[in-house]
Amino acid sequence: MPTQETLNQVRHPGQAVNDEAWIKALLHRSPFGVVATVNGDQPFTNTNLFVFDEERHCIYMHTAQEGRTRTNVEAQEKVCFTTFEMGRFLPTWEALEFSVEYAGVVCFGRAGLITDNEKARSALQMLLTKYAPHMTPGKDYRPPIDEEIRRTSVYCIEIDVWSGKRETAPDDYPGAYSYSAVTQKEGSHEV
Repeated sequence: MPTQETLNQVRHPGQAVNDEAWIKALLHRSPFGVVATVNGDQPFTNTNLFVFDEERHCIYMHTAQEGRTRTNVEAQEKVCFTTFEMGRFLPTWEALEFSVEYAGVVCFGRAGLITDNEKARSALQMLLTKYAPHMTPGKDYRPPIDEEIRRTSVYCIEIDVWSGKRETAPDDYPGAYSYSAVTQKEGSHEV
C-alpha cells in the first residue's frame, strides 16, 4: 500500500515531471478534471470543471446539492484528482507498443464542502473567471447569490502531494497522428 511519501512517485521515472511550474501551468490551463472518491468499498469518479488556486494550493469545483460526490466526500475526505492533455498517437509495428503523447497531473488530498457563503461565492467566481474570462460580473452576468449558493455543493480539495507525467515524441515521429483528425475523417461516432 502506498504511503504519503510514495503516492506521488511515477512508475516510469523518464516520464516524471518534477517541475512545479509545469505542474501548476497544466492545472491552470486544463479545461476539466476527474475527482475520485470512495464510500465504503465503492469507488466513484466524477468529471468536472475546476479551478486551481495557486495561492491556497487547492482545487475548487462544484456539483449538485445532492449526489454521489457529496455523499462520498462527507463520508471520506481523501480524494484523488487528475487532469490531462492528449497529443498524437504514436503507432509502431507491434500493436502492443502503440503509445500516445500526453501530459497529466495527479493530486492526492482531502476534499471538503465549503459551507461559508462568501468563501463559496469566491470559489465560484474563480471558476467563472477561468471559463468566461471575457465576461465581467455585474455587467455581462449577475454573480451568484446566496439562494443559488445554497443549491450547489462547492468543494475545496486541499492538495497534499502531486505528481506530473508526460510523454512526447519528435515532430517527425513516423506515422504520428491526431485522434480527432482520424475520427473526423472516418465519420463521427458521437452520441
